[in-house]
Amino acid sequence: AIDAYQYAVAIDEKFDYAWRNMGDAYLRLRRYKDAIESLQKVLEFSRPEDVIYEAIGYCYDKQHNYAQARFHYRKATHLNQDNSHLFFKIAVTYMNEGVWDSAVKNLESAMRLQRNHPEYNLAMGQCQMEMGCVELAVQHFANVVRTKPKNIYGWQELLRCLYKTNCFEEGTEYVNHALKMTKQKPIFLFYKSAFLLALGKTKEAVIQLENAMAKN
Repeated sequence: AIDAYQYAVAIDEKFDYAWRNMGDAYLRLRRYKDAIESLQKVLEFSRPEDVIYEAIGYCYDKQHNYAQARFHYRKATHLNQDNSHLFFKIAVTYMNEGVWDSAVKNLESAMRLQRNHPEYNLAMGQCQMEMGCVELAVQHFANVVRTKPKNIYGWQELLRCLYKTNCFEEGTEYVNHALKMTKQKPIFLFYKSAFLLALGKTKEAVIQLENAMAKN
């Protein structure tokens, strides 16, 4: 496909659709540097579009060049301010760098557009945990399990948060909900054992631990 697109742009250098499709093909091959060069040609020969800036940002993201990724995601937001996922992607670049307050600001922008989006709430909970705002973190993780009750990762984050804050009674209660909603996933039996042990219920904790290890 790339060979064909290259032939097309050799005939007509300003054929922006060929550059666009070539960029997409490079992106699928994970040749991000080549994808960026092709996509920049699209911007050169046609009107700027948010999807092109987003794709370039994604390529920089994959190369761990988070500053350039942010720059292009922001360009995309200027053209499409209603796309919450762009703000989320900017937030994730900050999370990858451990700049939690900037991540939170962009997650707030994303959540103004989609308040209950589970992915945004999960990321916000993680940021709040890192910043020591545990109560807020619990609220966001609770939103995740409320909107996606079968999502294992959401339950795990909520349970970790409760454990770190010594909410062991609440933890055992939520573990039982997690087991029910995820069809008795063994990982939550391990969590149950940990909460029981923290409560000083050693015999019950050992039983749950043995039960968990028998299953996994």
